[in-house]
Amino acid sequence: MVIPENSSIVIFGASGDLTYRKLIPALYHLYASNQLPESFAILGVSRTEYSDESYREKLKKSLQEMEETEPETLNAFINHLHYQAINTSDTEDYARLAQRLDKLEQDYQFENHNTLFYLATPPSLYGVIPANLAAHGLNDESNGWRRLIIEKPFGYDLASAQALDEEIHHHFQEHQIYRIDHYLGKETVQNLLVLRFSNAMFEPLWNRNFIDYVEITGAEFLGVEERGGYYDGSGAVRDMFQNHLLQVLAMVGMEPPAQINADSIRDEVVKVLQCLKPLEEEDLRKDLVLGQYTASDVRGQHLLGYREEQGVADDSRTETYIGLKAHINNWRWNGVPFYVRTGKRLPTRVTEIVIHFKNTPHPVFGQDAPENKLIIRIQPDEGIQMSFGLKEPGAGFKAKEVKMNFSYSDLPETQMLTAYERLLLDALNGDATLFARTDAVEACWKYVQPILDFKQDPQALFGYACGTWGPQEADELLERDGRAWRFPCKNLTDTDYCEL
Repeated sequence: MVIPENSSIVIFGASGDLTYRKLIPALYHLYASNQLPESFAILGVSRTEYSDESYREKLKKSLQEMEETEPETLNAFINHLHYQAINTSDTEDYARLAQRLDKLEQDYQFENHNTLFYLATPPSLYGVIPANLAAHGLNDESNGWRRLIIEKPFGYDLASAQALDEEIHHHFQEHQIYRIDHYLGKETVQNLLVLRFSNAMFEPLWNRNFIDYVEITGAEFLGVEERGGYYDGSGAVRDMFQNHLLQVLAMVGMEPPAQINADSIRDEVVKVLQCLKPLEEEDLRKDLVLGQYTASDVRGQHLLGYREEQGVADDSRTETYIGLKAHINNWRWNGVPFYVRTGKRLPTRVTEIVIHFKNTPHPVFGQDAPENKLIIRIQPDEGIQMSFGLKEPGAGFKAKEVKMNFSYSDLPETQMLTAYERLLLDALNGDATLFARTDAVEACWKYVQPILDFKQDPQALFGYACGTWGPQEADELLERDGRAWRFPCKNLTDTDYCEL
């Protein structure tokens, strides 16, 4: 375990929901497990007026309500919290931030000006804050590192992502910029690389010669909740597909990195994203399904349709579901379809990858043999399941499907970091492996832009009832290829009960 250098952690948007729900709990857990530096300061920054004491009291109460805390550890952690109110849009106001950081560095006796800036703010400030930091020399690395974590969404489409990238690069270099995707912080996403590249039983089969097709599912049972206003301007393509699921697809499809380091791994991620077959209009009409959930009664509860949600326009054509048949045009994957889907108000919350292997070519044993599948579960019930055929007891050689399971919960001695804990720790250590690089972000937007343009077509949206697995057209997407989606339950292992 590498302990980061002594540093200041500055959180912009310190009075916001992300700070309370994710960032401060993650930092508390890192502190409680002795993974933060020996000396560190957390400085919350936003427009709301707080003193250090009132801010500490608010966060202490929030932590006690949401987390299991140990009083002595909590009090010690809270003493590292500080607060500075500034107008984040006013360049002159950043002089107060610079002075406060100087004072903290003196109080904590930091040898270097190591500072991590976390932008937990609306996207409209992603270009503003870096420029204002630079105006006061807070991007200067002559006496310690300065790093910038930026939340998604990084841009709204290809043009805005390119413009934002150029704007930030005026003030911060690429090695200072950490574009966060909390999906990549999940242990099972990272385990994809180890599973593939460290096992001789998998890697030789991981190609078009042995794999029939690949499924990637990112399903949510929840609707848009209180985020209707935000989501109506975003949709499933921007909210989940463009970032999370394309990054997962890249990790399934990438080539082995030359070394286990940030540059080598991210080089391979970019290569596979650049090999995605561009979406022409014919592909969009044939291989893309966009859907929007409608009202339904699910397990005794009436669920509203998307257009009935608070903050959503009555005639909204924003998609809450996307299903796509994608192709990677390279030597390894040519001809292997990747079926990717994500949606809200589906039967359960689950993210998983299913590798479907080709049937055995033997004319007798291959006739009725069950399909070989490898299921990699990212959430919940994180684990891996292998499905294959064995002889059914009795006379003859009829094959029966059996399964072998591994669950991360079977490793009680292992301390699994949450996604935000892992990514914050990596950023403090300067490890950018699990953060998106500028060329990967651009490659994702280039691939997705035709979908964003196509969404304007009034015939491109289909309805699906809450609690179902999406529009009927999404099932037909696979059925015409003689295939079918897997309908997963919340548990990886098979049970008598399933959500649908």
